[in-house]
Amino acid sequence: MVSIKNIFSSRSQEEEAFFYAVKKILGFTPQSLKWYHEAFTHRSTQAVNSEGQPQNYERLEFVGDAMLGSVIAAYLFSMVPEGNEGYLTKMRSKVVSREHLNELGRDLDLISLVKTTVPIDQFGENIHGNVFEALVGAIYLDRGYAWVQKFVQNRVIDPYVDIEKLEGKVISYKSLVIEWCQKHKKQFRFQTYEDNGVEAMKHFAVKLYIEKEVVAKARSTSKKKAEELAAKRTFYKLQEQMAPHTDQSTN
Repeated sequence: MVSIKNIFSSRSQEEEAFFYAVKKILGFTPQSLKWYHEAFTHRSTQAVNSEGQPQNYERLEFVGDAMLGSVIAAYLFSMVPEGNEGYLTKMRSKVVSREHLNELGRDLDLISLVKTTVPIDQFGENIHGNVFEALVGAIYLDRGYAWVQKFVQNRVIDPYVDIEKLEGKVISYKSLVIEWCQKHKKQFRFQTYEDNGVEAMKHFAVKLYIEKEVVAKARSTSKKKAEELAAKRTFYKLQEQMAPHTDQSTN
């Protein structure tokens, strides 16, 4: 006899919609939705469990970061047998860079499922990558490591990971400029200051000096972003000199 439970779902319409949305993203059926609810809950909701512990995606980010790094490390170890530890570490960093994780989260439109009391347009870019990591953590706690591997293979490695392209990808232009200057014994410094422009949001301006000459200027909403942008402009200005330094040898 077919049970009534199998005919009529005990889930509400909202829960049913969430279940199918998660299933579509995963590519397989979730077993325990509680982990996914947590993965898509922002701290602004102040949600807690029965023991009063916070229930938001921040702790799941920690688990997801470790699981994602592990799967990518195993993949690179297998695919690039000649790569030494330094090479493999740099390549993994490129795959799991904040910029790339944000791209993954945006492509999957994860933010559309996030429960928050803060307007979506007030979030910074990192919300996309944070939720993506939390989702990976939820998959691990729900289905285990093998299903994390399946998800990462289908959603990250197959569509995005190209070894040859990754070898030439720059993670941080600031680090690249600093390494190049140190290697060639060139003096450099970033002069950063608050830029009181016409925008309502605070901006910072930066000048990048190499050998006492201003090579590039930039401005952005944080010192870190302004320095990175100035370094990027420096790289393209001195590309012929600096490009060989980006080559990541596997030996």
